[in-house]
Amino acid sequence: MSIRSERKEEHLKLAQMFFNKQKYNSFDQLHLLRPALPETNVDPTILTTEMFNKSVSAPFFINAMTGGSPKSKIVNQALGKVAAKEKIALALGSASILAKEDDQLDSFYVARSKNPDGILIVNVNPETPVKAIHKIIQELNADALQIHLNTVQEIAMPEGDRDFHWLDNIKEICNQVNIPIIIKEVGFGLDQNTIHILKNEGIQYFDIAGSGGTNFAQIENARNKNDVSYLEDIGLPTVISALMAKKEQVNFIVSGGVRNPLDILKGLTLSGQYIGISNVFLQEFNQNGIDGLENLIASWKKQLAALIAIYGKKDLASLPSIPKYYDLPLKTQINQLIR
Repeated sequence: MSIRSERKEEHLKLAQMFFNKQKYNSFDQLHLLRPALPETNVDPTILTTEMFNKSVSAPFFINAMTGGSPKSKIVNQALGKVAAKEKIALALGSASILAKEDDQLDSFYVARSKNPDGILIVNVNPETPVKAIHKIIQELNADALQIHLNTVQEIAMPEGDRDFHWLDNIKEICNQVNIPIIIKEVGFGLDQNTIHILKNEGIQYFDIAGSGGTNFAQIENARNKNDVSYLEDIGLPTVISALMAKKEQVNFIVSGGVRNPLDILKGLTLSGQYIGISNVFLQEFNQNGIDGLENLIASWKKQLAALIAIYGKKDLASLPSIPKYYDLPLKTQINQLIR
């Protein structure tokens, strides 16, 4: 394997090693006010929605994980099959490796082959040449493109980039790509100023990917001879990043530390259009295979429909109106940061 492919394998191994589905995060400091008399009934059909002009069975999806190595191929093949069975969207991990190693295409394409008609989102870094992006989109018949911003991970990565002049590259990609583009963080949260700048450049979709889930500074630190553990705590909490995106009045995805259906509901009440889940789904597949992951997603749909009912709502559009309150430490951060 190439150095890039070996890194993909290491990331998968370390993501499993550090996984903690009970990890405390900002969702735990956000609370929803539940009516004791909701006057509703559980209706799973209300979860059906549209995403990039295709129907999906739920407002949550399998977010970017991997691709570009033998293990990645196995994972993506399974994720494609599950996404097709459960009729939810799937975002692939970074395909930037294909700009230099096109022989790794099959490790991504297996997802599309198992899910030929569903929503498939491809992911690249902002320095990927436009020509390579066009080829990736065409080969995978992608419905949308994620461009990930991962400065903290790059600094923590021993072989990472050290030049972050990315805006001009992003503008060039936007001008030449004709499918929806999503700007995505990788677990350290999008800040309001970045969202504002990119919104003014015509970006319409954002995946905030806040802190609270997989920590790539922690993962890269495990690969690093120099201790950079101090980088592990500099992320922006998911709830705060979501409120910043809401303030900017953009379309956004809530991801970063989503562990269960209640977290999904909380993300939707923050005005997230969709909710992305990565490592929880990956580790369910690792432990219980395709059947286990399919069962988990099917169960989460039922639980989410039940939660919507007990919080007194009858459709997805009304969820942001659920009253909410915050623990004092998070409320203090919100008061300082949201303007």
